[in-house]
Amino acid sequence: MRQPDLADDLVQETLLRAIAAREQFQEGTNLRAWLFTILRHARAGALRRAARSPMVHPDTLPDAPVSGGQEERQAMRDVAAAFDLLSPLHREALWVVVVEGLDYADAARVLGVPPGTLRSRLSRAREQLRRALGLDPGEPGREV
Repeated sequence: MRQPDLADDLVQETLLRAIAAREQFQEGTNLRAWLFTILRHARAGALRRAARSPMVHPDTLPDAPVSGGQEERQAMRDVAAAFDLLSPLHREALWVVVVEGLDYADAARVLGVPPGTLRSRLSRAREQLRRALGLDPGEPGREV
């Protein structure tokens, strides 16, 4: 048993069975071997019951529902369509910062614009994306 609580239950079941069948134990034989035999039978019974049980152990359930991926694919199509609606300057600024992962200073240098201009383009691009996707600009946790 890999789980301590299940192992404790198995030991308790073994002791209960041993006490109930104590008249079957023969003096002079190996008590430890007799108890391990009871334990082995109790474990086999527990495994058989668990295999037949329709109940699912809570540890085996996923933490969150599993998606089939359709919603994510549609969301990505929506973002790509909204991205295509941006002006080339805004699309370029958003691409180098968000997709390429450049920091603002490096992105401004690559694009040949002052950092303030880059920040302004990014702000406008993000705002246009939010509007195109129908997101509330003030909604927390929805950074584009």
